[in-house]
Amino acid sequence: MGRVGVLLLNLGGPDQLEDVRPFLFNLFSDPEIIRLPFPWLQKPLAWLISSSRANKSQENYKQIGGGSPLRRITEEQADALRNALKEKGEDAQIYIGMRYWHPFTEEAVARIKRDGIDRLVILPLYPQFSISTSGSSFRLLEQLWQEDPALHGIDYTVIASWYKRSGYLKAMADLIAKELDQLENPDQAHIFFSAHGVPVSYVEEAGDPYQQEIEECVELIMRTLNHPNPHTLAYQSRVGPVEWLKPYTEEAIGDLAKQGVEDLLVVPISFVSEHIETLQEIDIEYREVAEEAGIEHFHRVPALNTHPVFIDDLADLVISAMNSPSLKLAEVTQMKKRVKMYPQERWEWGMTTTAEVWNGRIAMLGFLALLIELISGHGPLHFVGLL
Repeated sequence: MGRVGVLLLNLGGPDQLEDVRPFLFNLFSDPEIIRLPFPWLQKPLAWLISSSRANKSQENYKQIGGGSPLRRITEEQADALRNALKEKGEDAQIYIGMRYWHPFTEEAVARIKRDGIDRLVILPLYPQFSISTSGSSFRLLEQLWQEDPALHGIDYTVIASWYKRSGYLKAMADLIAKELDQLENPDQAHIFFSAHGVPVSYVEEAGDPYQQEIEECVELIMRTLNHPNPHTLAYQSRVGPVEWLKPYTEEAIGDLAKQGVEDLLVVPISFVSEHIETLQEIDIEYREVAEEAGIEHFHRVPALNTHPVFIDDLADLVISAMNSPSLKLAEVTQMKKRVKMYPQERWEWGMTTTAEVWNGRIAMLGFLALLIELISGHGPLHFVGLL
């Protein structure tokens, strides 16, 4: 069979405060995070956004210890997965490829080449597929494979999404049940699933299956949990002026408070590791929102991290992928039906859907330019005295 490797894909996060600004620059330089009609605008806009957001982001990271724990936790997951595979008779080398910070995906691929891996399983640590998460990493990997003939000898397969896995669902249900058992009135708690949001245009225009997969995942978890508790799904972490998937987490919390909910149990549904959006955004920001709205008891289910049922199921998933027909990077978006990855569609003249989309993007650029000028205090409107 040759040497076997598993490439774990994740977002990455700044290890220390000095890393925050370059991490944000890498994030917003990705065209799957901010889709622009003109590629040459990507890096200048990323520089402006990362510069304007750096101080606030650094303050947020200070609240959770001065850096992201994502790399450490992902390394722990890698070690646990390696051991679980070994117990099942599979000796595999585990690699970590982060999209926006060290160890970068490119670094992981270089190690895979150096180690002479013959068979590779590409496993994103995102249960649900989205253009902006797994899709972005797949696009980068496809580019690396196209540019480097030395990679063509590696027999690889891609796991696109895995939110329906019974082990994943059982692990999530187990974490929820344990938190419910600690409550005075467990059946009265409202289970609140908070997923990372994406712009509505990703779903409606680009065909991103993320919303459908998240909604189905929540229903599968509740079915596995088999408790009578009411539940809600909402979306967090939106940025920019465009419309994102609704309901927004902070607004949904306020609505539940108006309905008389007193016990709220928040479940970070699209995250398998603790990081800034669980430790700071949920635990601090949304807790304050809930308390100010009148919700007396705010609880949060921990991320999966190295939950043994979760890790064991990941090992089974890897073994299953190795013994199944290979799924290649170019096939992933085809499998996801009509997902439109970057680069986007070409211009079409006339009153077409494409024209409407591009007009919307140009309008968004104008809004972003105005917003950046208001923040920075510099720009053409200031120059002519209009601001």
